[in-house]
Amino acid sequence: MEVIELNHPLVSHKLSILRNEKTGTKEFREIVSELSTILCYEAMKDAELENVEIKTPICKMQAKELNEDNYAFIPILRAGTGMLDGLIRVMPNAKIGHIGMYRNEETLKPVKYYYKTPKDLEKREVIVLDPMLATGGSGIDALTMLKESGAKKLKFLCIIAAPEGIKKMQEIHPDVQIYCASVDEKLNENGYIVPGLGDAGDRIFGTK
Repeated sequence: MEVIELNHPLVSHKLSILRNEKTGTKEFREIVSELSTILCYEAMKDAELENVEIKTPICKMQAKELNEDNYAFIPILRAGTGMLDGLIRVMPNAKIGHIGMYRNEETLKPVKYYYKTPKDLEKREVIVLDPMLATGGSGIDALTMLKESGAKKLKFLCIIAAPEGIKKMQEIHPDVQIYCASVDEKLNENGYIVPGLGDAGDRIFGTK
């Protein structure tokens, strides 16, 4: 599936502030949340609406509403939680899960240290959150775990993506739509996105 890259002057402006090494923790965190809200709007373009009857101050009418219970937001710990507020602002009643993992240095396989998701994942659209799609390892592992738990309809939202991570994710999870604010140039020899914005988790939580 194609990658949806936001192309908007306001997004470019926000990204410029986000990338600047002089941007402090408070502003960095706020902009990550703002961009996440915009990403959520884009990812929800194909949302299915239900017909309901409501009464305005003037008259009754047929309206369309979203059943927020059909959605689950799953941030990848820890940086993914920095995106959560931006999505909750749009859909406050969506269910929320969390995935924490690390990679075994010997086997190179993912090890879950925390995995808590809503029930009935197969009935929900699952939106996975991680600010950076670099090598793709964490995102791919998270998507694999969620599919093993029954999830069938998944989307992946990130702020910055590297071509290498996109390619790898599309090879392993071609059914998962990727939404990002920017596709950057490449990964450097240390696995950081260039030009990127540094370590998103450290900058969100002030541990840089």
